[in-house]
Amino acid sequence: MSGASRSRAVTAVGLLGVSLAGFDLVVVGSGFYGLTVAERTASQLDKRVLVLERRHHIGGNAYSEPEPETGIEVHRYGAHLFHTSNKRVWDYVNQFTEFTGYQHRVFAMHAGQAYQFPMGLGLISQFVGRYLSPDEARAWVAEHAAEIDSSEARNLEEKAISLIGRPLYEAFVRDYTAKQWQTDPKELPAAVISRLPVRYTFDNRYFNDTYEGLPVDGYTAWLERMADHPNIEVRLDTDFFDVRDEIPAGTPIVYTGPVDRYFDYSEGWLGWRTLDFEQEVLPTGDFQGTPVMNYNDADVPYTRIHEFRHFHPEREYPADKTVIVREFSRAADKDDEPYYPINTAEDRAKLERYRELAKREAAERNVLFGGRLGTYKYLDMHMAIGSALTAFDNRIAPHLTGGAPLDGSLD
Repeated sequence: MSGASRSRAVTAVGLLGVSLAGFDLVVVGSGFYGLTVAERTASQLDKRVLVLERRHHIGGNAYSEPEPETGIEVHRYGAHLFHTSNKRVWDYVNQFTEFTGYQHRVFAMHAGQAYQFPMGLGLISQFVGRYLSPDEARAWVAEHAAEIDSSEARNLEEKAISLIGRPLYEAFVRDYTAKQWQTDPKELPAAVISRLPVRYTFDNRYFNDTYEGLPVDGYTAWLERMADHPNIEVRLDTDFFDVRDEIPAGTPIVYTGPVDRYFDYSEGWLGWRTLDFEQEVLPTGDFQGTPVMNYNDADVPYTRIHEFRHFHPEREYPADKTVIVREFSRAADKDDEPYYPINTAEDRAKLERYRELAKREAAERNVLFGGRLGTYKYLDMHMAIGSALTAFDNRIAPHLTGGAPLDGSLD
C-alpha cells in the first residue's frame, strides 16, 4: 500500500519558495477529481501538471493506510466503497487498479438485534417476527404509512412516516437521523428526504450498480499510480493559499478545495456535516462479523462501526486482532474536515453568489472549480471521476490545446 508504492512524482514535503513556473496546469487537491484531471492532462495532452496538496498524503478523503499493529488497511476518512454503472468510469479506473469482487452489505442494530439492511423482506420479516411475502409486506407498510398523507408532511418525521410507517420509522430512522443531524427530525424539513426505498425481496446488496469492488492493493496504491507520470509533480504539505501568489499569472488552475474558502468567505460560510472517528484495536479475530454495522438507537452515541478486516476477506490478516472504527456525525466548524453539504436554503443562496464569482474568476484568472468541495455537492468517488473526465473533455483540453475559455461554473 502507501509506503511501498510511493510515486516518484510525489514530494514528501511542501517546497515553499521553489519555483511554481514551467507548468501548463496547476491542480489544487489530490483527491479523485484532481488526480483524474492531472492524469488526463499529462497522459493525453503531454502537458506538465503541478498538484498541490495541503495534507501530508495523496488522495484526499480516499486515503488509506495499514494500521501499524495489525497491518489491516484502514480508510482514514471513513469507509470508501467503489461502485458505478458508468462504463467509461469503470474502464478508466481499471487502468490503475484491479478490483476485488466485494459487494457491500450493511446491517442495522436495533434493540439488541442485528437486522438486514436496507429495508426489505429480511428486515420486515425479522421486525414483525414472521415471514411476510412481498404482497403481505407491501400491505403492511401501506397500512402503517397511511397514517399521514405524504403531500401534507410538514417535517422529516411526518414525511418518513408517510413513506414507511411509524413502526419502521421509529426503529430505524428517527434516532439515527437525530444522531446524524444533531436535530430532532420534527425540526428538519420534509425535503431532506424525498424517498425511503423498501425492497420487497431478500436482496440486501447495498448498491445496485453494474460494477462494484475494492481496489486489490488499496486506495493509496491506486491513487499513487494515477499520479505516477513523468509529467506530474505532486507537492504534499503545501497549502495553495500560501503559494498562490507564486503561480505565474495566466497559468490555468483547477481548484478542488472549498469554494467559499477560495473567496475568503466573502458571501458567507457554507455549512457542512463532518465525521469524527474513534479507532480501537481489539484482541479478537472478528468483532461484529460484517464490515459495517449501523447503530440506530438513541442510547448509542455513534452512528456505525466499521470493521475493516471484512472489506478484504481475501487478505491474510491476524487471527487474534481486529481494528474497529466508531463513527460520529456532527456539524462542521471551519477548521473541521467537511464531508456532506448541509444545503439549506441559506446555503443555496450563498452558493448562487459564489457561482457568479467563480464564472468571473474563470474569465479573469483561468480558474476552474471542481470536485465535492469546489462545487458544494456530495460526489461519490465514481461521480467525482466522471465529472472530472467530462470537465477534461469539454473545458480543460479545449482550453489547453486551443485557448478556449475555461468555464468556471460550479456544475
